[in-house]
Amino acid sequence: MEKIIVTVTNDLYTDQRVAKVCDTLADNNFNVLLVGRKLQNSKKLDRKYQTKRIRLLFNTGFFFFAEYNFRLFFYLLFTKKDILLSNDLDTLLPNYLVAKIQRKKIVFDSHELFSEIPELVNRPKVKKVWLILETWLLPKLQNNYTVCNSIARYYKNKYNSSFETIMNLPTKKELKLGHFPFESSDKKIILYQGAINVGRGLENLIETMHFLEHHLLVIIGDGDIYNILKDKVSSEKLNNKIIFLGKIAPVDLHKLTPLANLGVSLEEDLGLNYRFALPNKIFDYIQAEVPILVSNLPEMSAIIKCYKVGEIVKNTNPKELAKQIEEILNKDFSKELKLAKEILIWEKQEPKLLSIFSNLK
Repeated sequence: MEKIIVTVTNDLYTDQRVAKVCDTLADNNFNVLLVGRKLQNSKKLDRKYQTKRIRLLFNTGFFFFAEYNFRLFFYLLFTKKDILLSNDLDTLLPNYLVAKIQRKKIVFDSHELFSEIPELVNRPKVKKVWLILETWLLPKLQNNYTVCNSIARYYKNKYNSSFETIMNLPTKKELKLGHFPFESSDKKIILYQGAINVGRGLENLIETMHFLEHHLLVIIGDGDIYNILKDKVSSEKLNNKIIFLGKIAPVDLHKLTPLANLGVSLEEDLGLNYRFALPNKIFDYIQAEVPILVSNLPEMSAIIKCYKVGEIVKNTNPKELAKQIEEILNKDFSKELKLAKEILIWEKQEPKLLSIFSNLK
């Protein structure tokens, strides 16, 4: 049984893509060890494979990346393995070096265009460092996959590096309904679930709620601007229309998503990373049979055009956006959602993933 060490920089708890990859590999006779970091509020894990969390002195900025990559290098170097699976550019350097030193197979999963993330847009020196790393390492890799065709084409054109597309789809599941921790019986629920970071369109969505009566915006997740958004909601006196539920475990989130009337994914075009975005929340909404409203960006809009499970934003002006939300809530997408949820599932991606690991170069 071949041992795979899978590495990420998060605390493992809410990374659904990595969890699905690890489950698939573990179910197909791979010995999986998933490595991430230990945070002060990290919750206990219950997985079918081994996990390891590294406790750090630094958890943000340059010193975090430096410390984590340094410690990860030595952990990988002295831990038995046959294959290394690096998730995103921020774990790639130690994985590559260990693979090179010990002649191990390395696989790279690019969840996003890391060098183009919005957090780097106004930090040219930091961005340059990541670009140097990307330019040096990616052309050397042979076993790669990513989340969408646009990113695969980008890497092919820029580095002549081949990437398979493994979409970040949810597993097939029966609908199970939970309960929101608030009264909502007479309100239409607009749901955002995912990272609370720059460029997710949440500031504009909050302003849109001024023009929507008898609607609640529910925001589930955590991130860099979580407290900033909470302050914005308070300052605009929208606490009665917008509810923050924080980070929720996937097993519980799956019971809340179907309670929504509309799921939103309103990423802004803040560079190539968001332009090519295909967030997993879109597919979680579809699996929960919740119609979706998405940004007019290529990968997201392609899903709407193909499966007819919602609409593309026509105008980002808060008043116009509110009008479109009211209109979409009066339409019926149930037939299209039931069809799409049978196709857009992780089980359809597993054969492609296993083919990569069965034919490593």
